[in-house]
Amino acid sequence: MTIRSGNTDRSTRLCRDVLCLDDFEIKARRHLPKPLFGYIAGATETNASLRRNAEAFQAYAFRPRVLRDVSKRSTETSLFGQSYAAPFGIAPMGISALMAYRGDIVLAQGADQSGIPMIISGSSLIPLEEIAAVSPQAWFQAYLPGEPDRIDALIDRVGAAGLRTLLLTVDTATLPNRENNVRAGFSTPLRPGLRLAWQGISHPRWTTGTFLRTIARHGIPHFENSYATRGAPIISSNVTRDLGRRDHLNWDHLERIRNRWSGKLVVKGIMHPDDAARAVDTGVDGVLVSNHGGRQLDGTASPLQALPEIASRVGDRVAVMVDGGFRRGTDIMKALALGACFVFVGRPFLYAAAVAGLPGVLKAADILKTELHSNMALLGVTKVGDISADYITRA
Repeated sequence: MTIRSGNTDRSTRLCRDVLCLDDFEIKARRHLPKPLFGYIAGATETNASLRRNAEAFQAYAFRPRVLRDVSKRSTETSLFGQSYAAPFGIAPMGISALMAYRGDIVLAQGADQSGIPMIISGSSLIPLEEIAAVSPQAWFQAYLPGEPDRIDALIDRVGAAGLRTLLLTVDTATLPNRENNVRAGFSTPLRPGLRLAWQGISHPRWTTGTFLRTIARHGIPHFENSYATRGAPIISSNVTRDLGRRDHLNWDHLERIRNRWSGKLVVKGIMHPDDAARAVDTGVDGVLVSNHGGRQLDGTASPLQALPEIASRVGDRVAVMVDGGFRRGTDIMKALALGACFVFVGRPFLYAAAVAGLPGVLKAADILKTELHSNMALLGVTKVGDISADYITRA
């Protein structure tokens, strides 16, 4: 099954003047209702971590090498025994199907066609089984509570769907103070009212192409993948979303998950080298250095700042990945030079899917691959694995 945009020609036209990933954000701000755009773009409290993620790249500068034959360069790389067209993938993003029609499936299809991985969010509105049927090579990201029966049930469900890479997010012990969401009018579930109705009326292309189309074909969306059972609806005046006992999750639970899950296991949300080392000792196959896009503890360091020490500590034992603020091919090269083997990009891909569906996702991936390909030539390397600390310096 392939999900197509309501008007593929129009979606393609919308991508023509997109020159970089930031252009999709500008278009998405106009296209999406304010509460939804605010949910994607915003972070917590003062947005300090969000700003730090973007600013961290400016702390490093390249030291290019010249007079090298780079005519046969390639962006291809491998991760967990799988070959990919480039060293980046699509990060997990909740409620994507509210931003773009069948958003999670569109992102998965775009990733597959671009030769990169995509991670299904535990807060998605489409059952993981439906996404896995379209993209069995997708990863699954879980928000797990400290309740063994719920942990076991969800792990078994993911395995039964045929997915082979499980990513456990560990930086969500409690809900952060997302006052910016409240100011923008966003909540989960969304509460019906005049303010929300006006946002629908004033954004007709989203209302007809995503919201009403979803309800007509699939009913009111629910949180489908938080646990083994269906969760709350995305729109309700009185239902409360069940987040479980996440503040109970600890290292014993990670060991339980490792013993039960036979596929690749990645821990996301690692920001301290001691935690990275302990995760590796527990048997994980990879760590994803992340501060949740600045959406959890405000004032947290950027993942790029934390990356070198973590890579130095465990990079010779497991795959060290990173996310947070990536927008350019040069950003990816800086992360690779600092010790990452792979990068995940979130918000820009969701903006692209919201604005132009599958053509938007394909365009976003092509922009990053094209930038990376040309920038590798300018840096003087032919392989992703050649990008090392020798090519970078403190600005």
